[in-house]
Amino acid sequence: MSGPTGAPTPTPRQAVRHRLVDVALIGVAVALGLVSVLLQAGEPWLRPAWLLSVDWVVGLIGCLALWWRRRLPVALGVVLAVSSSFSETVSGAAIVALFTVAVHRSVRATAVVCGISLAALTAYQLQWPAPAAPPVTMLVIIVLGHIATVAWGLSVRHRRALIASLRERAAAAEVEARLRAERSEHDAREALAREMHDVLGHRLSLLSVHAGALAYSRDAPPEDRTRAAEVVRESAHRALQDLREVIGVLRAPVGELPLPGVTDVLELIDEARQAGTPVELRDEAGVTTDDRILPETQGRTLHRLVQEGLTNVRKHAPGAPAVVRIAGQPGDHVTVEVVNAAPARPPVRLHSSGEGLRGLGERARLVAGQLDHGPTESGGWWVRMRLPWPP
Repeated sequence: MSGPTGAPTPTPRQAVRHRLVDVALIGVAVALGLVSVLLQAGEPWLRPAWLLSVDWVVGLIGCLALWWRRRLPVALGVVLAVSSSFSETVSGAAIVALFTVAVHRSVRATAVVCGISLAALTAYQLQWPAPAAPPVTMLVIIVLGHIATVAWGLSVRHRRALIASLRERAAAAEVEARLRAERSEHDAREALAREMHDVLGHRLSLLSVHAGALAYSRDAPPEDRTRAAEVVRESAHRALQDLREVIGVLRAPVGELPLPGVTDVLELIDEARQAGTPVELRDEAGVTTDDRILPETQGRTLHRLVQEGLTNVRKHAPGAPAVVRIAGQPGDHVTVEVVNAAPARPPVRLHSSGEGLRGLGERARLVAGQLDHGPTESGGWWVRMRLPWPP
């Protein structure tokens, strides 16, 4: 909130401190005025008695007017400066007003008030010169006193401006830190959602395929049904194990638990084949034989693409053959593509939210890659990701 002058409304503690400073400055102005009164009383022949009385009254009024120095600093400074052209006792209050202008107003306003004050005091000295010192000496003292007052006021003003700027920076840094923490939390939730979708979607699709086969093949031999039940049990066990690994990654320090890499693509293909999906691997880059050939980040992203691609084949084109092709070379790009043929029979229409492809697109962008997908001319589907391959 702001006060009537546009300045921020002070807190109760600041208001008390401001009033104490006002009282102290008024006391200084009164002390300087009393010194002038004592000097004038010792030299009554310099000016008429009525003019001395006017001088003292103006000085008292000027000292009391300093109580409103924060509200009208420039007007008060000009009035007191003009009054000092005929009143010596108000000069202390005029100096305090000049200090207030230097603290609270612009340098231009300070220069104007300072010039008026110098002219008024110079006129006073020329009209009633002090007998104890030459006029030149008094003028030098007056000029130096004004310079010191303005310099002190400007230093106080700059110090307050610096403190206010530091406080604003601290507040901005606090807001930025909170926004950064919220962004990090959002990114962590997005990463968790991607991992849960990739891992559990793959396992549960295998579980669904084998459970469906077990339900529809009631006339199958007991050995086949037992084998299918064993696969269902193993798939459920692996799904729980993968879920524990994902949760363990969240709880454990970064890098403590291993994450899937490019060589784990072979395991994905074996599981797909066991689930009844014919998969052909064409590794033209030779990255599935050694994790060290492809960087870890690119290898993990490639693994997730193959995992999501084969999961979608089982969901939307069960039994259709698929081809996984990996090509590229160091210093250029690595391209991984999953293409499936049209299913032999129309698949059951399943609701798809598209989260898998959106997650793959985010993974590709994180490593400066590109994801493309679409239908093939024969009625199948293809998904391709192109990733940079550092030399």
